[in-house]
Amino acid sequence: MSYILNIETTTKNCSVAIANEGKTLVCLEAAEQGFSHAEKLHVFIAQALKEASITFHDLAAIAVSQGPGSYTGLRIGVSTAKGLCYALEIPLIAVDTLQSLASQASVKQGCIVPMLDARRMEVYSAIFTSDYIKIRETKAEIITGNSFEEIDGPIYFVGDCAEKCKEVLTSDKFIFLDKFVYPSAKEMCVLSYEQYKNKATVDVAYFEPFYLKDFLITTSKK
Repeated sequence: MSYILNIETTTKNCSVAIANEGKTLVCLEAAEQGFSHAEKLHVFIAQALKEASITFHDLAAIAVSQGPGSYTGLRIGVSTAKGLCYALEIPLIAVDTLQSLASQASVKQGCIVPMLDARRMEVYSAIFTSDYIKIRETKAEIITGNSFEEIDGPIYFVGDCAEKCKEVLTSDKFIFLDKFVYPSAKEMCVLSYEQYKNKATVDVAYFEPFYLKDFLITTSKK
C-alpha cells in the first residue's frame, strides 16, 4: 500500500485528498473568498484520514502543490506538509500546480493553457500539449490581444482568469473551459504517485514554494 496525502492550497480552494497508488480514495475541498485555509486544512486532513480508514502512520509520503499561486496559501500548505513529513519521517513530494490544473481538462488536440490570477491583467501560466507534456515553462505574463498568437489552435484555457481574459483573447482558436477553475488535490494523486515511484522527492528542510514573483506588502492609505 502506498498511501499519499495530497495538499492543495495555492488558490481560494483548500483541498485535501488521500490516494492509494494514485487512485483517489477521499477528496475534501472548499473554495471560499476569505482564504480560510488556516482553519480548514488540518480539519480536512483529519477528516480525510478518518474517511479513508487510515492514520498518519499509514502514509508513505505527503505531496504538496508547489505553486505558483497565493503567497499565504502556499505558505500554509507547504509549512503543514513539511511539518508532517518531518514528524512522520516520510518523503515530501512537490507537484507542479499548473500541471495539476491542466490535467483537469481532457482534449483530443491543440494545447492546454492553465492560468491563475496574478492581479490586474497578469496571470501565471504554462502551456501543455493535449497529452499534458509541458512545452512552455511557467511564467508571469500580462495578457494582451497578441498573447499566444504564435501557437496554432485550438487553445484551451483552464483556471480562474476566464472572466478577464475573454475580453482580450477573442480569436476563435481560444476556448475557455469555465468548469475548471481551481487546482484540486484530486488531480494531484496520479502525479504525486508517479513522482513517488520515481523517487522524485524534495528536501524537507530546504524546500520552498515556487512563488514566481516577490511578495509585496502594501500599506493602508487611511
